[in-house]
Amino acid sequence: MFDLNSIQKALKEANLDGWLLYDFRGLNVLAQRVIGMPANKSFSRRWFYMIPKEGKPIRLMHRIETDSLQGLPGQSIVYLHRNELEEGVKTALQGCKKIAMEYVPRNANPYISRVDAGTIELVRSFGVEVVSSGDLIQLFEACWTQEQWEMHLEAARHTRSAYDVAFQFIAEQIRAHGYVREMAVQDRIMKHFDDHGLTTNHPPIVGRGAHSGNPHYTPEESTNWEIRLHDFVLIDLWAKLKKENAVYSDLTRVAYVCQKEDTLPDPYVKIFNIVAAARDAGIDCVRQAFATQQKLQGWQVDQAVRNVIEKAGYGPFFIHRTGHSIGQETHGNGANMDGLETLEERHVLPRTCFSIEPGIYLPEFGVRSEVNVYVDAESKVHVTGGDPQTEIHRIVV
Repeated sequence: MFDLNSIQKALKEANLDGWLLYDFRGLNVLAQRVIGMPANKSFSRRWFYMIPKEGKPIRLMHRIETDSLQGLPGQSIVYLHRNELEEGVKTALQGCKKIAMEYVPRNANPYISRVDAGTIELVRSFGVEVVSSGDLIQLFEACWTQEQWEMHLEAARHTRSAYDVAFQFIAEQIRAHGYVREMAVQDRIMKHFDDHGLTTNHPPIVGRGAHSGNPHYTPEESTNWEIRLHDFVLIDLWAKLKKENAVYSDLTRVAYVCQKEDTLPDPYVKIFNIVAAARDAGIDCVRQAFATQQKLQGWQVDQAVRNVIEKAGYGPFFIHRTGHSIGQETHGNGANMDGLETLEERHVLPRTCFSIEPGIYLPEFGVRSEVNVYVDAESKVHVTGGDPQTEIHRIVV
């Protein structure tokens, strides 16, 4: 729900003169979400919505789409000719020295950079400084409502129980047939999701042996390996309720197919213990920061996790960021836990959720342990999806 008063309060606290929201043909989903535009609504012409730190906003719309910002407060400027568009932007920016847009210098954070360089050039041509709207986006797009938090908890219960279903299915199939294929396990998880009213944008990752060493492996007919006795298996799954504004739960766990008397092979145990310790270091980093009321940026969580893996000598095998924002998409629009692929300088804010998922990926196998972390409105830190995995799950056949 669009809240002009809260946005203007945030602009004043950030010492900004305004926030210029812009979209063309649905390229800036962040701007659409801030103003509450329905997901199925898109326009073929450029629109701008200028929110000043005080006073009335300005709607800038094309003559054939004057209903594009209907219902939003403020005065309207309608353009037809391209020169009228530029003049309209100039008018909307009158009196502003520094504004926010969905932009990050050098495209250092592509999750926020949704406005093209030419539009930034146009705004700067009027003598206005443009800064990133990163933390504003978090406040008004990535922060969850109480209803979303409750939907996440329900989704987390079903994503966690999906592992019980998957591991039992693997055991039953191997006992009956001697093997089960990766895609069969994937299909069983998808049925579990459907049975419990969940949806997902992509089927889960089910990787045996060397496939688990590929962070984004996806089973296909040509690579659909058999899972047998004494195989190591990684399953990464994510889903949300089939409800409006629902948010995701995203978890990863690992298992080993064995007989009751078997002991787990040392290489698997060694790597898992390092990954689990790194994961816990990330959780502790978040908890300590909020317990002591210290500001925390996403890259700092990544560094706390990465330090553990690097100290153990496996730094080159941790080949992705520590975690991502979670929202209505699996990879949401809040701060990521990242100092590797980007330097995430956005702050970890109350009412936001993100994953912590370190991994070590070797040619023979890979281990990832993923949990979701939510910081509530009172700055209490929650880890969802059941207790974090403390040992490799034994699938006894």
